[in-house]
Amino acid sequence: MSSHHFVKEQQEPALLILKTEGVDFEQIASLLEWSPTVLVAQDAVEAVISWGIKLDVVLADLDFQAKNSHLLEEQYPMKFRTVVHGDFLNEGIQYLKETEHSAVNVVGFDHKDVFGLESLLENLDIVIIDGPIRYFPIKNGTFRKWYPEGSLQLHAPENMLLEMKTGETTAFIKINHATFVEVEEGFSSFQAKGVFWIGEFMVG
Repeated sequence: MSSHHFVKEQQEPALLILKTEGVDFEQIASLLEWSPTVLVAQDAVEAVISWGIKLDVVLADLDFQAKNSHLLEEQYPMKFRTVVHGDFLNEGIQYLKETEHSAVNVVGFDHKDVFGLESLLENLDIVIIDGPIRYFPIKNGTFRKWYPEGSLQLHAPENMLLEMKTGETTAFIKINHATFVEVEEGFSSFQAKGVFWIGEFMVG
């Protein structure tokens, strides 16, 4: 038996799937390794079920719930979470806070909109998966990590100044949309005054 049966669910990052367009199942398969809580917005339900993923919570308006009540039995013990005004992300985040999750991987959210998430970051670690890149926030202004040689995307408010150290090199980078940087193999560190996001290419 795999050990995930003994792990308290909330310790694993939940998986919140808002859209499936442009998303490859292989990209998110690794996120399912420890049986996370899976929340899916109504428009993505059909695709996610076709991937063979078991749903825990479907974020849906009342009309969708009425037409798809069979899901409650087919995906038991799945439950519906009612969404008004189409705000699936915030309803999903609210649910995760109520159930005391501390982290979530969000699939199908445009990384260009991440700055609107900053008020949610205080009690929740949010990682955005958009296309082949995963974006995570640096909340305390500094970050250091070992990387193989390759590219990263630095995502921050326009014109924010970021200090980057990789190998023996220190550079100051003024952010504009889709600022990609090359890092050498080894530790790279980043520093800025304010929240910024780092985008890493996901390896399949």
